[in-house]
Amino acid sequence: MSETSLQHSPLEASHQALGAKMVPFAGWNMPVQYSSIMDEHLAVREAAGVFDISHMGQVFVRGAGAEQWLNGMLSNDVEALAVGQAQYTFLLNEAGGVIDDLILYRVAEGDVFLVVNASKLEEDMEWLQRHLKPGLTLSDESESWAGMAVQGPESSALYYKVLGERRLPERNGIESWGESSGKVMVCRTGYTGEDGFELFCPASEGEALFQRFIDAGAKPCGLGARDTLRLELCYPLNGNDLNQERSPLQAGLGFFCALETDFIGVEVLRQQKALGLDKRLVALQYVGKGPPPRAQYSVHTQEGEQLGVLSSGAMSPTLKQGIAMAYLPAKYGAPGTLVDVDVRGRRYPAEVVKKPFYRPQS
Repeated sequence: MSETSLQHSPLEASHQALGAKMVPFAGWNMPVQYSSIMDEHLAVREAAGVFDISHMGQVFVRGAGAEQWLNGMLSNDVEALAVGQAQYTFLLNEAGGVIDDLILYRVAEGDVFLVVNASKLEEDMEWLQRHLKPGLTLSDESESWAGMAVQGPESSALYYKVLGERRLPERNGIESWGESSGKVMVCRTGYTGEDGFELFCPASEGEALFQRFIDAGAKPCGLGARDTLRLELCYPLNGNDLNQERSPLQAGLGFFCALETDFIGVEVLRQQKALGLDKRLVALQYVGKGPPPRAQYSVHTQEGEQLGVLSSGAMSPTLKQGIAMAYLPAKYGAPGTLVDVDVRGRRYPAEVVKKPFYRPQS
């Protein structure tokens, strides 16, 4: 994709002023790092970092019965949420494969906010619109918003330092203030495993708020640290660890699928649960030293039989060790199983380990 065809974050001028290295990502021009991935990763684990998430899609479903309709479209039980609560969920195809993984926030009765992956926004909108129930409205408001995520053990303190008059929601909650074009939403979720929150505000106000969090002590962080942080927690990346050929059950995410409800793809998931899974997304960690593992490197038995390929991989800044995930036949999915990862023709031993690789201290 050419630079001229990329979409631009409302925070882009801030990234350039901070000296960020910019790269194409999901059709957007985004910062991959400012100082180094190691520095930014450790800042989130030890203090606080701030990420631009304006590229994520902001979609609203409104109208009487919005929650009931979404219960037939998404894998988790929307109606189990109280107003002000959130949940992780999946949009599936008829074969039970993952179109997208997203966060759903119940803002008010009949008012539901969806944060979707940037690369899947158009596809999600088309799929949802195709199935939309009369009387409901589905609106993509992504161009109106700037988004940022503050993550790390000091994130709560930074929130009150910057927005002391506003309440920070409970975990998996949402708070909002303002009206119409001036509305601000704060969500307490995250993609790093640490405490933190996401703030969505009018695009025109994004740079000022982003800078306020930096001035308060948050380190600006890019996509590189976001990837290593989420991988240490075994959080999946759509398009790598999740795709339309794999189900949430195969990905080890059945907890987010309410199989007692009737949503698109549920019959396949029920069958998988009843019959057992042929493949599972497992966590792999090098045994000894080796070059950074990367997506698409092949995984073999120690006798040489290919079992699959890595879906994600990186050198863990926290563990100082190569870590990865891969879909392997179920019989090779038990912790302690030894395999080999092929890196440009050379094999490096790795062990299947229990997820996640890292558990936050708090």
